Amino acid sequence: MTEKVWLKSYPENLPPEITYDTYPSLGALFTERAETFRDRPAFTCMGKTLSYGEMLEYSDFFGRWLQHKAGLKKGDRVAIMMPNLLQFPIAMLGALRAGMTVVNTNPLYTDRELRHQLKDSGATTIVIADAFAHTLSDVIAETDVRNVIITGFGDMLGFPKKQLVNLVVRYVKKMVPQYRLAQAVNFNSVLSEGRTLAPMTDPAVGHDDLAFLQYTGGTTGPSKGAMLTHANLLANIAQAHACIMVSEPELGHEVVVTALPLYHIFALTANCFTFMMIGAQNVMIVNPRDMPDFVKTLKSIRMTAITGVNTLFNGLLNTPGFDEVDFSGLKLSLGGGMAVQRAVAEKWHKVTGVVLLEAYGLTETSPAVCINPISLKEYNGTIGLPVPSTDVAVKSASGENLPAGERGELCVRGPQVMKGYWNRPEATAEAIDKDGWLHTGDIAIMDEQGFFRIVDRLKDMVLVSGFNVYPNEVEDVIAMHPGVLEVGVIGVPDDKSGEAVKAVIVRKDPALTEADIHAHCKENLTGYKCPRYVEFADELPKTNVGKILRRELRNQ
Repeated sequence: MTEKVWLKSYPENLPPEITYDTYPSLGALFTERAETFRDRPAFTCMGKTLSYGEMLEYSDFFGRWLQHKAGLKKGDRVAIMMPNLLQFPIAMLGALRAGMTVVNTNPLYTDRELRHQLKDSGATTIVIADAFAHTLSDVIAETDVRNVIITGFGDMLGFPKKQLVNLVVRYVKKMVPQYRLAQAVNFNSVLSEGRTLAPMTDPAVGHDDLAFLQYTGGTTGPSKGAMLTHANLLANIAQAHACIMVSEPELGHEVVVTALPLYHIFALTANCFTFMMIGAQNVMIVNPRDMPDFVKTLKSIRMTAITGVNTLFNGLLNTPGFDEVDFSGLKLSLGGGMAVQRAVAEKWHKVTGVVLLEAYGLTETSPAVCINPISLKEYNGTIGLPVPSTDVAVKSASGENLPAGERGELCVRGPQVMKGYWNRPEATAEAIDKDGWLHTGDIAIMDEQGFFRIVDRLKDMVLVSGFNVYPNEVEDVIAMHPGVLEVGVIGVPDDKSGEAVKAVIVRKDPALTEADIHAHCKENLTGYKCPRYVEFADELPKTNVGKILRRELRNQ
């Protein structure tokens, strides 16, 4: 470790270093945990629950089919393209157990985006929900995909709910445009056939083998596949597990709400695998943007943990009935993926009685880098402290470590840092230096206690007459106004100052005016940080997990 100061702030029972050699692979981890918690609920979706034992059985059938029917070999890429359905963890765990590399694929991808990811990854098999199959049918001829496994939303729900859900999705909600995929086989048929096939052959998967090609969001350019090995994920799971064990969870009885899609690295590592370590039940939300239905689900369970992004927590807080949810069992609320705003965190604490902890991670780090202590008594505006076995430094442009209180680029070194970008050695060399430091592109400050605070992305910084303005800070202030629902801040060209600050706001109060915003900012920000331009919009462009796309705001 290069910097020990942060250890003073950690609970005494959190180890500074972890080991992750207990399991040779993620498949081995799942198999052992599933045997341990065989009779406990593992995944719940749309009212249907599968136990760990059932997950073990179904994923085995799926892996057999991949090996013996599809003829896939160790390291072959299997794409999975669906929202949070029970079919997702079955397919993902089955592919990992069979020795394949999983390519998580956003189901909302356009033709161009899907074509790029399938061609770039070289995936030969895809598991896809029928609502998105029309996109695949448009591009499959230009890819290496030869095996298509297709599934309806309700396929794991049993009769008659299966038929009802598939009918609603196809005809009532009209989510299934016509498609032509002659070679497609049904997911349930794969499981049925897999049951009759010979047992899986041992793929001899080890730490250095690729578990996932996890594609970056593409918010800074062409999407790149981060090569995440089994060691990367096993290390990050061990790191996150050590952090949550401080709170002494009840093994086999915790219930975590999984609103972010499992194809996103945050939910994949934190919700699926880390909570698997303690035998937790994952309650998967198919469409978290349907806030009334989301709240209805929350009212039907007694959750003990929930993860999400700032916009998700903000959306829940502004949905009627959320304050009627049973929060008596809630122990952990974890925000990541984007900055947690103080106004949201404080309201969350007031409504739920639980502190909204902010964490920080990247696709390239599997993803956890920093997390606030579980014992935190109130929101502190930081991303917390490095997870065990992780070096975090704030570096200057010349690569020197900066002292506490100075701004610089956040750099990370640890066993969770990716192997590199798939087929992109130049991009890998730009991201990871010769000393093994991953350069995140985020501007950060470390305080005297070792807590890190993200100031902003290097690319998003606004330069006003030579002064740096960090959009996160301005957004945080504007979000505190009671009439604001959401806000995105960008820089726009300006003849006098080079750049000027512009705020795009979604109103909570229809009567909110530009004058109200200007007055609010004048009270809370230095003059050059105040938005010169204020624009109101019905909605802000976001990624599928709710991160506001400043690039799109600039393009608009």
